[in-house]
Amino acid sequence: MEENLTYNSYMLKMEGLKVTERSMYPVFFTFLISYVFVMVMNVGISIIIIIDKNLHQPMYLLFCNLTVSDIIGSTHMVPRLLADILRPPPERLISYYQCMVQAYIMQLFGTTTHTVLMIMAFDRYVAICNPLRYSAIMTNKMLVKLTVSAWGVAFVLVGILIGLTARLSRCRTLIKGPFCDNASLFKLSCESVLINNVYGLTFTVVLTTASIGSMVATHLMVCLTSKNKSLSSKALKTCSTHLLVFLVMILSGSIIIIMHRFPEHKDYAKLFGILFVIVPGSLNPIIYGVQSKEIRQFLAVKFHLLSRKL
Repeated sequence: MEENLTYNSYMLKMEGLKVTERSMYPVFFTFLISYVFVMVMNVGISIIIIIDKNLHQPMYLLFCNLTVSDIIGSTHMVPRLLADILRPPPERLISYYQCMVQAYIMQLFGTTTHTVLMIMAFDRYVAICNPLRYSAIMTNKMLVKLTVSAWGVAFVLVGILIGLTARLSRCRTLIKGPFCDNASLFKLSCESVLINNVYGLTFTVVLTTASIGSMVATHLMVCLTSKNKSLSSKALKTCSTHLLVFLVMILSGSIIIIMHRFPEHKDYAKLFGILFVIVPGSLNPIIYGVQSKEIRQFLAVKFHLLSRKL
């Protein structure tokens, strides 16, 4: 097979989704509508936060990092996927360097989701457990530091991850998935990928543990021990929002890992890989929008004014 005979090829083949001529357009428009929905929701809530001065609070400004991450992840994956659906399999080609960039951005998307949730958890910890000093701690300078930390850590860790893959020579050319990711890239190599697996596993465990710890320990184990019932109630409300977003992300990722254990169902694994980007990106703005009294009030006022004009 060409996979075992082609070494360090510049062009790679993308297996993509297997769709029949009959299902091609329904699948295409389903993902197109999903992508448009993700973009409208994330761009929309970002614009609301920018134009409404009542939302110029650390919690919402930090949340904008999550919307940016969702926009980047969706935009770099879905348009390419849509184009490949309309192409016959032999024409689904991508250069090695384009594949590397896509893998980097996809991994960055997943990592920043964790790191942004961690800095948002820190903001809620200060607001709930140290409300009198909240304004003094969560200054504009602190917001910049938290934002730079969330993205900086992700850039470095993902850079090392992809760098370990870039050092490998390639003896295959087929990307067995709907898009490029780190695992699909290092599987192109015939060299030992032990270091890649060890770093990747350590990276995932540490990131997930830190993310869970920052939310559960900070909110549930610290804030809910307060004897102040109003603080406990507020902690539960903010915890539920953060934990719901986190659970959606973890559930989507876990399904992908589980499906990889069953190669005979690889088409389902591809589908869940796509949903890992689309589902959290669709739900995050809804979860925060529904939870936020300020956003609900802003939308209510705008809809009321619009109805009066009509």
